[in-house]
This record gives sequence, structure tokens and C-alpha cells, in this order.
Amino acid sequence: MNSTVCNKIFQKAINDYHLINVVDCVINNPFPANTLDELLYLKCWIDTVQWHMEDIVRNPDISPDEGLNWKRRIDISNQQRTDVVEFIDSYLLDKFKEVKPLESAKINSESPAWVIDRLSILALKIYHMKEETRRDGACEEHQKNCLEKLKVLLLQQTDLCKSLDELIEDISIGVKYMKVYKQMKMYNDPSLNPVLYNAGK
Repeated sequence: MNSTVCNKIFQKAINDYHLINVVDCVINNPFPANTLDELLYLKCWIDTVQWHMEDIVRNPDISPDEGLNWKRRIDISNQQRTDVVEFIDSYLLDKFKEVKPLESAKINSESPAWVIDRLSILALKIYHMKEETRRDGACEEHQKNCLEKLKVLLLQQTDLCKSLDELIEDISIGVKYMKVYKQMKMYNDPSLNPVLYNAGK
């Protein structure tokens, strides 16, 4: 598993979504079940759908009821996104379970799957910024500004890919080790969110 594989799968998920470009379209994951590739495709698909839900909810003419409905859907999507990230980390923990960390091994500030999460979002930013550089009706200044932003995003992608590949390599040889903390989101949990557990009292 490396950044090149991730980016290819992310690009496929983004391209597949935009063939239909409807937030309620059904995912058709082309990768075998219970594989890392399946999880990577699912991760980027969720991100892509949520990207477009975030666009919709920012419509200034949206009604309060409709806006609330989209906000709740985005909350559900965020939880699904977090779940998939944790599935990816669980997969990698199992993959490297036989690696014995060196005595000098260090822990990274974030797990590989959360780096992969950032890489998926970055792929979406690049896709949509490219769209803006050639959007019909956009003025020349807008296109120029978007080209400059695109250069920064592409540089960021290069750096993040290098960081992910180095992290995976370091874990595989015991220079670094994985230690995953579950996100433990509280606002979606009826037993932890006071608004939810006090409802109806």
C-alpha cells in the first residue's frame, strides 16, 4: 500500500461519482470485498458525496427545514467517514502486527489512515480546483487565481504522498509504530450528548 495506489483509487471514485453527479446515487464499488482497495474507494466516495452535500447546504435560498435535513445527513456522513478511517487503521494494524518496533521507535502524531483521509480530501480539492480553472463563464482573473491555488494543492499532494510513504515504510521496518485512538465522537452518541440524553425530560 502506498500513496500512488491511494491516489489512483481516489481518482477513480471521484470520476465514477461525477459520471452521475447526484448525491443519492448508489455506490458501485469495483473492488473485492474486505480488501484495502475497497475501503479506500469507499472512503473517497463518502468524501465526494459529502463534498456536494456541503455545497448544497450553503445555498442562501435553502429553507431552514431543508438545511437542517442536509446538516443531519452531513453528520451521518461524517460518522461514516470516521468509521472507514478506523477500519483502514485496523487493517494496517493487522498487516504490521508481526513487526517488532525498535527500542528507539517513535510514534507518529497521526495514524496512517488519517493521513490517507487528508489525501482523499486533497484529491477532491484538486479535482474541483481544476474544474474552476476551465469553468465556462469564469473571468480570466478567476481562472488565473485558481491556477495558482491548484499549483499549491499539487505541491501539497506531493509532500503529503511522500510523508505517507515514509510513514508506512518506517512502520514496516520498526522505526515507527502504530498506536490508534478511536475518535470517540460524543455528539452522535445518545449516552454522551446532553441534548440527546435530556430530550423528553
